Amino acid sequence: MLRLITARLQQLVFVLFLLSAFTFLLMKLAPGDPVLTLLKIDQIAATQAEEAALRSQLGFDRPIHEQYASWIWGVLHLDLGDSYLAKRPVLEMLLERVPGTFQLALGGIAVMMAIAVPLGLLAAKYPGRLPDHLSRLLALIGSSVPSFWMGLLLIYAFSYKLNWLPTMGTGSFRHMILPSLTLGLAIAAVYARLLRAGLLDSLSQEYIRAARARGIAEWRVLTLHALRAALLPVVTVFGMSVGHLLAGTVVVEILFSWPGLGSLAVEAIFARDYPVIQGYVLLIGVFVVAVNLLVDLSYGWLDPRIRYEKGEAA
Repeated sequence: MLRLITARLQQLVFVLFLLSAFTFLLMKLAPGDPVLTLLKIDQIAATQAEEAALRSQLGFDRPIHEQYASWIWGVLHLDLGDSYLAKRPVLEMLLERVPGTFQLALGGIAVMMAIAVPLGLLAAKYPGRLPDHLSRLLALIGSSVPSFWMGLLLIYAFSYKLNWLPTMGTGSFRHMILPSLTLGLAIAAVYARLLRAGLLDSLSQEYIRAARARGIAEWRVLTLHALRAALLPVVTVFGMSVGHLLAGTVVVEILFSWPGLGSLAVEAIFARDYPVIQGYVLLIGVFVVAVNLLVDLSYGWLDPRIRYEKGEAA
């Protein structure tokens, strides 16, 4: 287990290095000039001397490899630089928004589990019957409707027509309902079908037949024995799609004016605030690698037959 964690931490360093280099280069190739953007904020025509002075202050007059070396040295010391626009440390700005994104992601996962697990269990229990057809229909609808369109439909129904829930902002549990539903409904359909396939495979195994032969109640066989093994592919796909989940929070945060990392990144993109964008990409990279490490560690708990040797699953 220790070797696995060490190997994953080494991968984390390598992945973050490549990610930082790619992001830094991409920012330099992106259209637009942050210097001109900053000078136009005051709506006052700037002289060439002022433009040159600001470019020198931001370090843009140095070779690109020197700029990257200076930035990555700061990253190694937990200094992501200062925001061009807000004049504040980027790390401080990101950490302020992390709770909002985590709160939204956890809400979406809770909605997903509340829908996907019962649907997957019923579809596997009654294959080819009404619950199975219903889960297939919901999977088709959920995978076909974009998140922003689902959010607009929920806003129209529950905020505009029924006036039950607020449309945007934070402040109470009621503000979380629509964003969590928008995010959770988009992923619940896929996981319901994935769980159904895993359960059908688990229910055909010998140990399930042995459990039934010993007279164990069917609901215990389904939920305690088959479900645990069926979660392996679900957890694997979740680890692979955590980046997609975080990308979905960006759309939801913009739609519902939710103060999270995604909305901060979009604001930084429009303002050409490169340090914030680079810090956001690095932080998301850390999250993705960390979640995949937790997924790898969970395999041994879900299936005791799995053992780790030399950092790999045997």
